Amino acid sequence: MLRSIATVGGWTMASRILGFARDVLIAAKLGAGPVADAFFVALKLPNLFRRLFGEGAFNAAFVPAFAATLTREGFAEAQRLAERMAGLMGLWLALLTLLGLLFAPQILTVLAPGFTGRPAQFALAVELTRIVFPYLLLICLAALVSGVLNGLSRFAAAAAAPVFFNVMAMAALLGLTPFVATPAHALAWGVLASGVLQLGLVWWAARQAGMALNPFRRLALGEGERMVLRRMVPGVIGAGVTQLNLAVDVIIASLLPTGAVAFLYYADRVAQLPLGVVGAAIGTALLPLLAGQIAARQPLSAHRSQNRALEVSLALTLPAAVALAVLAAPIIAVLFERGAFDAAASAETAMVLRAYAFGLVAFVLVKALTPAFFARGDTRTPVLAGLLAVAANLGLNLLFLAGGGLGAAGIALATGLAAWLNVALLGGLLMRRSLLVLDRSLRRRLPRLLGAALLMGALLALPGLFGLPQRGAMGALVLGASCALGLVAFFGLAHLLGGLDLRQMRGLLRRRRA
Repeated sequence: MLRSIATVGGWTMASRILGFARDVLIAAKLGAGPVADAFFVALKLPNLFRRLFGEGAFNAAFVPAFAATLTREGFAEAQRLAERMAGLMGLWLALLTLLGLLFAPQILTVLAPGFTGRPAQFALAVELTRIVFPYLLLICLAALVSGVLNGLSRFAAAAAAPVFFNVMAMAALLGLTPFVATPAHALAWGVLASGVLQLGLVWWAARQAGMALNPFRRLALGEGERMVLRRMVPGVIGAGVTQLNLAVDVIIASLLPTGAVAFLYYADRVAQLPLGVVGAAIGTALLPLLAGQIAARQPLSAHRSQNRALEVSLALTLPAAVALAVLAAPIIAVLFERGAFDAAASAETAMVLRAYAFGLVAFVLVKALTPAFFARGDTRTPVLAGLLAVAANLGLNLLFLAGGGLGAAGIALATGLAAWLNVALLGGLLMRRSLLVLDRSLRRRLPRLLGAALLMGALLALPGLFGLPQRGAMGALVLGASCALGLVAFFGLAHLLGGLDLRQMRGLLRRRRA
């Protein structure tokens, strides 16, 4: 298991690093103007459907069913299940792709209504959408085959496949741009090519594992396939809430002046680093732990696990949120300010990043609270809370849009406020049902962690007050030193104030290594 975790973690880290390199290159080539906005909206469509029907929702239903079939009924029956699901998904996704290609203008009229008043940008967005939309079919099939590989305990190819997205995007931007109309066209073709390579890699790996899949051989719908589809429904609904929130942000951003969609994209990419690492890890680790403790009728253990998950979430995200808010300007300038991405775009993106930082803790707390419902078989409550958060997000977006002045930062702020509402709803319902009681340790440490994070933020603000460089090579050195100093300062202050016990953490790490 440790080897598998290391394999997946290593390739995921490589993908994250390459993803930042890709975004730096995109910012340099596309900047934050109408071309960038058109590309990001075009990419949003296949990604929205991919996250809705593929990956998480599908794998959560398919992988356990595939693994159970493999164990109980053997290799051949598991292969039949995989082939039937591949055939069904292929037909459904092919139809969805065809509809997307045919009705791209109508879809964009709904998703980006602000573009309709800018005919050239709208036409470009339609053209780019039609290039990248087949990526939906390719990447969802790749997710299915990756699930097969994971069920066979073959993790390397599935974990390595996303690297091709970043590599092909950068290769297309560098090599294809002189031969097409705009850098966005080159990037769109790179995205499509990455889908072909990702599907090809995992399909070849499955064949090497003895699971050569032929989705056209078996298209019947058996009981196994029906079970997978039934289990997908809660995941699709849950994913739909999140994607609806993202779609609302894009719709509102398209109504703002040119560049708003790009500002949101670049800021979100930075904010996603702590959110993706901490939030995903907390949610993934907590769900099976809580489910096991609840099944074993160990409510006290479940209570302790929930409190420690919240404590770890706060210990890791409070300093990250404060650091992103204080260092937003140098972070964006060092990462993106070059080529077509000018100082004005950098300033606007930094404002959006500060607004995202306000909601960062809430985004992670939602991931720490949701498993408490899922572990008890309650998938309905988090969805209802999420729908209320979507409604609040829409209302706040319209309020900020009518008020004016906030621009793209208002969209990020509305998203953060909606996330805090989601936390209040989930936490309040758990407390009302006596499923969450903040223990003495968490109540004692929370204000101390907050105090340590705020003191760290004051320390991080000093380079800007003294006029130290925030751009170029010297700016990168100052930013790196500031981050290192902030990390040491937070954990040192948290230990001195009693928010963290570094000796206890060191003892836990030693026991884990032993």
